[in-house]
Amino acid sequence: MEIGDLVLRLARENPIWGYRRIHGELSRLGFRIGASTVWPILHRAGVDPAPTRSAISSRQFLRAQAKSVLAVDFFTVDTVLLKRLYVLFAVERSPPARSTCSG
Repeated sequence: MEIGDLVLRLARENPIWGYRRIHGELSRLGFRIGASTVWPILHRAGVDPAPTRSAISSRQFLRAQAKSVLAVDFFTVDTVLLKRLYVLFAVERSPPARSTCSG
């Protein structure tokens, strides 16, 4: 895999990363490349700057985070004995189970 392909793959898989973060990750992986080299690779490929690329819809965000989304509510309950209970209620939202049929 060429360095340009790797730069574009990192940009595609991590849309909030800018060219400096991509450079840092490549350096951490042992590639000797300058940040001033990463930017032209992205620019030539027509990849927008990170803030523009990271504009995802709430639906896309929830789909990506579906395994870790919690619904949380905080409320009070007044008892018959005139005591007030404070309740923090959390429900884990898991994606629908996928069934497989074997014939």
